[in-house]
Amino acid sequence: MTKNKFYITTPIYYVNDTPHIGHAYTTILADVLARFHRAMGDDVFFLTGLDEHGQKVQQAAEKRGLTAQAHCDDLAPRFSGLWERLGISNDDFIRTTQPRHVKVVQAILEAVYAKGDIYQKEYEGLYSVAEERFITEKEAESGQFREVKKIQEKNWFFKMSAYQDRLVRYIEENPGFIRPEHRKNEMLGFLRQPLGDLCISRPKSRLNWGIEIPFDRDYVTYVWFDALINYITAPGYLSDEAKFRRWWPVSVHLIGKDILTTHCVYWTTMLFALDLPLPATIFAHGWWLTGESKMSKSAGNVVDPLDIASQYGVDALRYYLMAEMVLGADSNFTPENFIKRYNSDLANDFGNLLNRVSGLIGKYFDGIVPAPLEPSADDQLIMAQGRALGGLVSGLLKEYKVDAAINAIMNLVRAVNKYMEVQAPWKLAKTDLPAAGRVLYTATEALRLAAALLGAVIPEKSAEALDVLGARGTGFEWGGLRSGTRLAVHPPLFPRIEIVPVNVVPKA
Repeated sequence: MTKNKFYITTPIYYVNDTPHIGHAYTTILADVLARFHRAMGDDVFFLTGLDEHGQKVQQAAEKRGLTAQAHCDDLAPRFSGLWERLGISNDDFIRTTQPRHVKVVQAILEAVYAKGDIYQKEYEGLYSVAEERFITEKEAESGQFREVKKIQEKNWFFKMSAYQDRLVRYIEENPGFIRPEHRKNEMLGFLRQPLGDLCISRPKSRLNWGIEIPFDRDYVTYVWFDALINYITAPGYLSDEAKFRRWWPVSVHLIGKDILTTHCVYWTTMLFALDLPLPATIFAHGWWLTGESKMSKSAGNVVDPLDIASQYGVDALRYYLMAEMVLGADSNFTPENFIKRYNSDLANDFGNLLNRVSGLIGKYFDGIVPAPLEPSADDQLIMAQGRALGGLVSGLLKEYKVDAAINAIMNLVRAVNKYMEVQAPWKLAKTDLPAAGRVLYTATEALRLAAALLGAVIPEKSAEALDVLGARGTGFEWGGLRSGTRLAVHPPLFPRIEIVPVNVVPKA
């Protein structure tokens, strides 16, 4: 049987950036979706990487007294090392300075030029050095662009405008193409105005750190025309035809909302020019804020994901980021919110349930999982919720409702904690040991199912919980827990974070 394919990408991050919660969020989100699809038996290709060309890279390298390539080689491990630390399961890590990518970019430039979709003209306009692109008068007046100056020079342009009507029709005819819905409407609004052509070169007299234009060696390629091509370089475009046919079109590009236009307009028109299918979905998520401000290096409000992971654990960070943000909306990161959710969901609900069932099975059944027996009406309610959960979670994740999927899993955990309070197996054990065993089997099986379904979100802690239950690899269907299995002794899965009061005067 042919497996379903799932090809997912993050943006390629700018090598000069310092990795922060925003970068970690997108990459963990992609990892969660990739892990879940693998668990469902799909064939997955997960791509992330780095954008390493452009004026700011060249300037930063010069300040350090390094070549641009040496500068990139020095900084790249900040990202690849962080992804390894955060348990990211990417299949490829692309860098735009790699020869495999340079070769594809130059071949595409040649092909689009030969097609007549690239031309040269003199251009005068406002240029943002910080954003490395020409901007309109209206954009300059917005105050959102830094280091703006007027430039007049000859450059090469891509006939992006020739594909405007085709792109509008495509967006209108494919409702799931740009998500969420309000981002699709934003792009349609943008495309109601005349679409200009895209400047795709920079003269070497101004910038030499880039991919050389193959038909004019006095120029290098504009960074966006170079960077976006990574999405087809990695799965084998022009290098491995069978591999490329297998993976393209991409299932989903995950991006931040600030790069919506480059992906939904620049990239799509480039693909039209290459006669390639468009992505199945481009999903733009919101920003992580601190207070009312977007997290950014220039604002000085960056939250380092490694600090959180080192203090509270990688899986705690992964869980918080996935559970806290509604995909598509902005969310606010505060240490207080992090600790509150950690204690509520992970320590009190999930971790405590494992402690309770393993402790009671240890005390009354010598650590051996009891037999399920004939279920009571209350057991059947838990079983029905458990049986429906795999399909519910799968459906929510296919709709990119990750926070809702996590909440559905935790609803089962909360229901089981209430069920335990009502059934009180520690009391039942004194008068009806088999009935206590039935309750504990039901509760432990529900916990096993929740741990299995959370495996994509908290892979390390999920594996630890399943190892305690002797249930690694038992799947997403009800009934995977084997009676007669000896439970393993374990430390607390998520020790509660005690919040120390400040500015409290001790009593005399």
